[in-house]
Amino acid sequence: MTSKRTLFTVAAVAAALAIAAGIALYPRKPQTPVAAPELPAAPAPDTASLMTGFKDVLAAYRKIIVLFADEKTLAANERTLANQVGQGLFHENRQRAADLETRLDSLVGSGSPQRLEAIAGLLDYVESSADLFDADRLAFRELLRSLQAAVARDSSLPAIKLHKRIGEDLDALAEIERNYEKEIRLVFGRFETRAIDLKRERWQDYLASLKKLYTREQILKDYGVVLPYPVPKEVVRKSKSEDEGEIFGNSLPAKTIVLTFDDGPHGTYTAEIAAILKQYGAPAIFFQVGTNLGAVGADGKTKLAPKADVSRKLLDAGYTLANHSMTHAQLSKRSGDALKTEILGTDELLKAVDARRSPLFRFPYGARNDEGLAVLDAAHLRSVMWNIDSLDWADPVPSSIADRVLRTVEKEGRGIVLFHDIHERTVKALPAILDRLVAEGYQFAGWDGTGFTVAKGAAGAAPTATPLAVSPGYSDSWAIVIGIDDYAKWPKLQYAARDAQAIRETLIQKFGFVPDHVVSLSNKEATRTGILGAFHDKLAHSGMKKNDRLFVFFAGHGATRQLSSGRDLGYIIPVDSDPNQIATDAIPMTELQNIAESLTAKHALFVMDACYSGLGLTRGGGGGNSSNFLRDNAKRMGRQMLTAGGADQLVADGGPNGHSVFTWTLLQGLSGKGDLNGDGIITATELAAYVAPAVSAVSRQTPAFGSLPGSEGGDFVFELAANDEFLSEQSSQLSGDAIAMNSKLDATRPAPAAGAASTGGDKPTPAPVSTTVVVKDLQGGEQKIVTPVAVPSSVRQLAQRANDRGLQLYKEKQYAQAEAQFTEALKLRPDFALAANNLGFVFYKQDKFAEAARWFENTIKIDPSRAVAYLNLGDAYAKAGNADKAKKAFGTYLELAPNGTGAAYARQQVDKG
Repeated sequence: MTSKRTLFTVAAVAAALAIAAGIALYPRKPQTPVAAPELPAAPAPDTASLMTGFKDVLAAYRKIIVLFADEKTLAANERTLANQVGQGLFHENRQRAADLETRLDSLVGSGSPQRLEAIAGLLDYVESSADLFDADRLAFRELLRSLQAAVARDSSLPAIKLHKRIGEDLDALAEIERNYEKEIRLVFGRFETRAIDLKRERWQDYLASLKKLYTREQILKDYGVVLPYPVPKEVVRKSKSEDEGEIFGNSLPAKTIVLTFDDGPHGTYTAEIAAILKQYGAPAIFFQVGTNLGAVGADGKTKLAPKADVSRKLLDAGYTLANHSMTHAQLSKRSGDALKTEILGTDELLKAVDARRSPLFRFPYGARNDEGLAVLDAAHLRSVMWNIDSLDWADPVPSSIADRVLRTVEKEGRGIVLFHDIHERTVKALPAILDRLVAEGYQFAGWDGTGFTVAKGAAGAAPTATPLAVSPGYSDSWAIVIGIDDYAKWPKLQYAARDAQAIRETLIQKFGFVPDHVVSLSNKEATRTGILGAFHDKLAHSGMKKNDRLFVFFAGHGATRQLSSGRDLGYIIPVDSDPNQIATDAIPMTELQNIAESLTAKHALFVMDACYSGLGLTRGGGGGNSSNFLRDNAKRMGRQMLTAGGADQLVADGGPNGHSVFTWTLLQGLSGKGDLNGDGIITATELAAYVAPAVSAVSRQTPAFGSLPGSEGGDFVFELAANDEFLSEQSSQLSGDAIAMNSKLDATRPAPAAGAASTGGDKPTPAPVSTTVVVKDLQGGEQKIVTPVAVPSSVRQLAQRANDRGLQLYKEKQYAQAEAQFTEALKLRPDFALAANNLGFVFYKQDKFAEAARWFENTIKIDPSRAVAYLNLGDAYAKAGNADKAKKAFGTYLELAPNGTGAAYARQQVDKG
């Protein structure tokens, strides 16, 4: 028997990989929590009852593992019964956990002086109980997530410490999941028999310990199932054909999959699953539980719950809503009015959500009887079963779920896949499943009202622009952009107005800001009254909401004055300011702080291309190590500022293309270079980590960054759109001085982008970890900021980002590096026509015309309608000396794009040939 608990740090265990040795969940000596102020007559927490609940959750978790420990050795009927009982166990445990979450939330908000001590005691049990194996601790992960969110609402110092402790525990659980992955796979029959290694022996020790506590026979018997000695033949229900009666998916066309999700809607995971499905153009059916949607009163009137909005959004996005009973009861044991209420009550709620609900019904656990089927017939509903079970309700490891689904799909060749949209692990597993199915030529079918059909363009075709599976989640975007060259009483500037215009165009064209939401003030418009009016009047009446973001850019003079107290105070200088009247004519940083605190937007970023000092910024870049960065970041208000330099420094106006050095570097960061971890997201922290050292390296400026007072650690987020440019002779490249400047800037880059050129291995280059960068604050001191870890990405997203980096490198005429990136994109996604064309054009620019022609031909095979590829192919053939093929390629281009931008050139080449 292995040791159950040996305290190590998570990092040490990750290196050791010795599972039985254990992973320490936030190792510590017992600490006495800081006493909270005593509240009168506050009841003592019922710690014993909560502990019992935790142990009951663990017991059910262990029973599920025992049920499936020898899955591949079970006969078909045993597996079916174990599955039904296991699902019953799971749903009971889910309700048990939900009740615990409610009680823990109430405890945190109770005001009891013992509340945090009680929670600390529960954490001590999870972290240090001698009765627990590390694999047991995975049972508490969702409870800890919920507890962390509840504690986050308590701003006391003990609560903040407790929140940090829970966060470290969750990080350790993620490490446990990774280290136990192979062993948990074994529970579900992952591998064939092979030589026993050390890790498997230790996992078997864990299973042996559980089997001393529980047996499959006893678990089944506890749930009303006794397996007979003789295995009876499977009873075949007499029913209509699948075209008219129950649907299992066996009659679907070859390589056709129907994706279904049960038990929702969930407040978080349903939307994330829908976003992933949208990325792949895949339809799906969501079988929903009535109690999640609302309630039906005794008078028959429906009352919808807030989660019904999730269902409406699913319908609006084109997905299908279906019925999964009112309470998720085992309907084979119901009859009469109780049975009808389970079926018809949810149907009424779905109709209340939207009349477009489908007539589809799925029996919970697949447990049905003839009476239940008769109720469906009378209500004109149809039973939908499945033939591919993900077991995502029982299997805690996303990669194991993906493996199971893909193996079963390969065996069945077609069918209906059963998932659940109430688990984070399903969200994690889904991209890998869809990537593989698309690559193998499977098509996804949806419900069209009478049957399953494949939507046009949904059969494995990738969208030209690949949206992210995870979004920053802003409702709207706003900006104030100010540029002043023509000062009346201050030295005139050359590039400030042009800088502001470039920022405005970038916000609109690259990041989707609505033009009417970008307030621009240039030169004479940027008076003190005009600038303050933009904040107090225009924004105040704009309809800005709590979930919006605001970007503020100022290019102009800055100044610093020392107050009588000896403290510095910084100012931005409006166009009408008098140098002798700064205190009254200029805008002090304290005024901007007040404005920032009064904003309703969730995140605001002030970028000042001006040099001054005198603003006490707090440390920047909180939350960088969160494994769920975007989700956590969305909960925190953010007020951040990035400035071009400190007091007594001059803005360097000698940047490329008529920009200041600071703004040019900022624009390069926003073009994608600021995405330091390669996940398609640029946070303000990442932007500062890129801009500050780069500007300092090429000028005498020292940019400063931090969070304004009142910020809660939120980080402003830019989401990079996919670049769908097909390279051709019309594609632009940077000027020589811009390329030279970028070379200097990139030399200071804190970390290489994820997915950098492959080194010849058979795996993509992993995303870099968080980067720590030292930058200045506005008092001249130094601070360390930590960039966030990468948001998880699908293979399609990684391929798109490699292509986008290749385009950046092409514009800088770094052809070898661009070639490596386009190659990486194609390794990740062989059917990527965009990357194939772009790789061909890089070959063309290097005078490798035969190679270029082959890649343009590959592009055309992948996407025969892509006109620009024929134009490129014609040029490559012509350069290679093959005039006949060149003429044919130009002719095809003219057939596809007779009025295209290259039509005149193509006609000239055809006539010349």
